[in-house]
Amino acid sequence: MSHTAHIPSHRKPRQRASKSALRAGVAGGVLSTIAVAGAAGPAQADPVTQTIEMPTITSGFSTAVAASAQATQQVALDLETQADEDAAAEKAAKTAKKAHAEAVRKAEAKKKAEAAAKAKAEAEAKQRAERASRTSERTTLSASSGSSDSGSSASAPSSSSSNVSGSAASIVAFAKAQVGDAYSLGSTGPNSWDCSSLVQAAYRTVGIDLPRVSQAQSTFGTQVSLDNLQPGDILYWGSAGSAYHVAVYVGGGQFVGAQNSSTGTVQRSLDYDRPTGAVRVL
Repeated sequence: MSHTAHIPSHRKPRQRASKSALRAGVAGGVLSTIAVAGAAGPAQADPVTQTIEMPTITSGFSTAVAASAQATQQVALDLETQADEDAAAEKAAKTAKKAHAEAVRKAEAKKKAEAAAKAKAEAEAKQRAERASRTSERTTLSASSGSSDSGSSASAPSSSSSNVSGSAASIVAFAKAQVGDAYSLGSTGPNSWDCSSLVQAAYRTVGIDLPRVSQAQSTFGTQVSLDNLQPGDILYWGSAGSAYHVAVYVGGGQFVGAQNSSTGTVQRSLDYDRPTGAVRVL
């Protein structure tokens, strides 16, 4: 036996033919595929889809969100409450201001009313005093006129001039006693007159009934010149028969008449308002 017969060979064992053929086929196929791909050009890249992972809502996060929402709602409620309170305060302030203004107005009105009432009371008291004085004067003049008439009758019973003087004195006394009375159209006394009612009332004291209106009074009697006037004559303004104002001549170049609502019943000079004419009734 050879001395090398039992030494193992270092050569690799031969592969089987089938495995060699398979490997050759695979290699050839791969090379063929690479060759075809290279010839066809670069391969199209597939679209890349990126996936984003959302955070997971934990129970603690939900509690925080709920607490934040509740706090926001509370702030809104607080603001609404504050707005309501501000509106109520503003309304209360306006109401108080209005009430104060109304109270001031009422106080001023009350003060004015009290002042007016006081002034009216004083004026009425003054009028009563003046009326009492006029009444006393009227009584004195009437008594004097009666004495004068009696004396005249005793000395000259048929003397017409004595009778005229006596009646004229009564008319003049009555007219003067009404000075200071008010004027009111249509009034017939005893404390308020219009022009013709005063003349009518004066003549009524001696039993003479004159017409009620100035137009008729201006023609009731004998027309006389303004240069020849006697106490008791009726003065008129305007044309005879259409006069718009009348008064009583009281002597001394003066007359008494219920003039207007501003002056009332006054005694004035003929120059104050020159009459148009005069009539004599007595």
